[in-house]
Order: sequence, then structure tokens, then C-alpha cells
Amino acid sequence: MTFPDSALFAAAVEDRRFWAALTIAILAGAVRGFSGFGSALIYIPLVAAVYSPPVAAVTLLLIDTFGAAPFTVRSFAYCSWREILPIYIAAAFAVPFGTMALPVLDPTFLRWCIAIVILLLLGVLVSGWHYHGRPRLPLTAAVGLFSGFGGGAAQIAGPAVIIYWLGTEKSVTTVRANLLVYFLLLDLTLCISYFVQGLFTPELVAVALLLGVPFFIATAVGATFFHGASDLLYRRIAYAIIAVSALISLPIFDRLFR
Repeated sequence: MTFPDSALFAAAVEDRRFWAALTIAILAGAVRGFSGFGSALIYIPLVAAVYSPPVAAVTLLLIDTFGAAPFTVRSFAYCSWREILPIYIAAAFAVPFGTMALPVLDPTFLRWCIAIVILLLLGVLVSGWHYHGRPRLPLTAAVGLFSGFGGGAAQIAGPAVIIYWLGTEKSVTTVRANLLVYFLLLDLTLCISYFVQGLFTPELVAVALLLGVPFFIATAVGATFFHGASDLLYRRIAYAIIAVSALISLPIFDRLFR
């Protein structure tokens, strides 16, 4: 991976699509700081509509890994490692398969799949369904495998894990901490996989760096609003933002972004 030069930074800013991506990055960062998840569910479908799924996946991975790490470290004291590690191990196994699929899948088809999966899983969450059973290894492994493949293919690792943990009776403090720690571990694994596949091009690194600073600031602002929020408010805000982003990201609305 070669570090971008000034010409690449200038070219990125001169591209009119960059300013739409900047707005999306700020919104995604604020939601990430508040909820502990949601940045991919907002950033990926919308930036994929502005640029393409590979651009969205690579830039978010770089942004989210380094932008969210300082806030994730604070969550180590509140997370449950017994719940995180089994899902992470299964996800790490599936990541390379998703990464290999990223360059070959049709972008429009991939975007439709992303939006539909997000809306279906969101519908399950909004319905009030809760997983009441005790965590079983087959189910835990399945959630991790689905999450890892989705993370490698499109940086959409969240839906399966979110529905698994947010659908339980656990407090939002524990759920948020689990999600933050899990996503950091998975992001680090994805960085290795993307690097091996040669996906970190200088052009994409330039875009990621330019979007990363406002994302980081927005994450800090969002985190301040989490404290004091009730469980009900937390869930309602997260659901609403995810639903709107998934709907707007549908390919039929492409002319709004280009």
C-alpha cells in the first residue's frame, strides 16, 4: 500500500461526489458514537450509491477502525467477552471468503442485497421479537459466519450480530459495549484481509483520510448523547436512522446522488 500524494487528495476533493460522501460520513460517525453500531448500515449503502460498493467498503473499514478505536477501549470494562469471542472466531473464519467476493460481485446486485437484508432484519427488530433461548454454539457460529462474510463482501457485518444482541433482554450499555468491541476486532481482521487482497489503493486511502477526521469528530459528539438516553429512545433512534438510510440507498434513487 502506497501513501497518497497531494495530487490524489486534491483530486478527491475536486470530485463533486466527495461532498455527498462527507455529509454521509458525519451522519454515520454521529450514529456510531451514540449507538455503538450503525455506521456501516448508513455509510455503506449511501456511499455505494454515490461511488460504488468497493469504494464504500474500503474507505469505511479504514475510517471505522482508526476513528472508533479510542471509544471502543473504554467499553472493555462493560462488554461480555464470553459472548463476543465465539462470534468473532466464526466471523474471522468467514472474512476471507467475503473479501474474495467483493471485487467480482455485480455492484448493483450487491447494493440491492445490502438494502433488502438491512430492511428485513430491521423489520424483525421493530416487531419486538426477542431471542429468549440460551446461546447455542451452532446459532452463535451461524451468526458469526454470516457477519464475517457480510463484513468481507460489503462491510455489512452488523445486522446478524445486532439482531442477536439487541434482540435480547440485555441492557443497552452491555449491548453497545459488545458491539463496539466486536466490530473493532473484526475491523482489524478485515484490514489484514483487505491488505492481502490489494484493496487499499492510494486513491481510496486519500478519500478515507479526508473523510476520517469529520467522522471521528462526529463520533465523539454522538458518544456524548448516549449517556442518559433511555433504552426505548436508544432503540427508536437507531431503528429510524437505519430504515431511512436503507430506503434511500436503493438503486432506484441513484439520480438523487449522482
